[in-house]
Amino acid sequence: MKPKVYIASKVPNEVKAYLDEHCDCEMWQGEEAITGAQLAERLTEAEGLLVSGNAISSRLLGSAPKLRVVSNVSVGYNNNDLDAMRSRGIIGTHTPYILDDTVADLTLALMLATARRVTELHNLVRSGGWQRGMGEGLFGVDVHHAKLGIIGMGRIGEAIVKRAKFGFDMDVAYYNRNRKPDAEERFGLRYLQMNELLAESDFVVLMTPLTPETKRMIGEEQFRLMKPGSIFINVSRGDTVDEAALIEALQNGTIRAAGLDVYEMEPVSPENPLLKLDNVVTLPHIGSATAQTRSNMAMVAARNLVDALYGREPQYVIPELKV
Repeated sequence: MKPKVYIASKVPNEVKAYLDEHCDCEMWQGEEAITGAQLAERLTEAEGLLVSGNAISSRLLGSAPKLRVVSNVSVGYNNNDLDAMRSRGIIGTHTPYILDDTVADLTLALMLATARRVTELHNLVRSGGWQRGMGEGLFGVDVHHAKLGIIGMGRIGEAIVKRAKFGFDMDVAYYNRNRKPDAEERFGLRYLQMNELLAESDFVVLMTPLTPETKRMIGEEQFRLMKPGSIFINVSRGDTVDEAALIEALQNGTIRAAGLDVYEMEPVSPENPLLKLDNVVTLPHIGSATAQTRSNMAMVAARNLVDALYGREPQYVIPELKV
């Protein structure tokens, strides 16, 4: 008999077909994202769960007595209560690497958009505010040959380096918990302590996972260390930054601008001061959001799920849950 699986969000047809071939599947059909309560109601018989962003809490697991595998359609898994999963012996998987290039592309898009004030000037033109002779009022800053500091040098960080160094001739430095001598040699990177990196970079890109150590790692002190003309880009997780300190730094001119794909609270409240600042480019957490990348992620998550349910080693087990 095929194992029972619940799919908590719609997936491409080929992914659903693959899962149907190996599992007895039920999939969420609602137009809105499934809530925690709705998900709990559907997990009483499920042995496997394919999920994208929903909180996997001890309370939810209490509603899923037969659950053996949680497969995340994401590289991040901070939505998972790993202690609760470990105590139940539940296998957890994720989808790293597949989205590296797509997220790196978006990071460069945010760097360009903030440096050249793309959304601000787009709104100026659309509103009829463009007049002849505006001159310096429309000026931005160069990306090419600028100094880029990357905090967190994983595979996405390396993909950003390739674009920045070989596409824009940027001088790239990085800070990471562990040095990466191979990357330093391949890309001509400089390793700096974080305070040094903040002080000398024209662009600071935050690219770290959310852990107890990285929560709010960038705050008032770190923004004070940055150049007044520097630009801050966050495509990691919203809770890696003290958002109130970021807002103050932007309002006071401590830094020039910010490009954000993530926030402390998502979706962002319409009252969030970030949405009222011209020197901020805001995106709705779309780092990996292209049709091809999301399809590839869903298929990898599906294969992880099937492998785990049938007793095979999944390709990408969450590191903290590896036996």
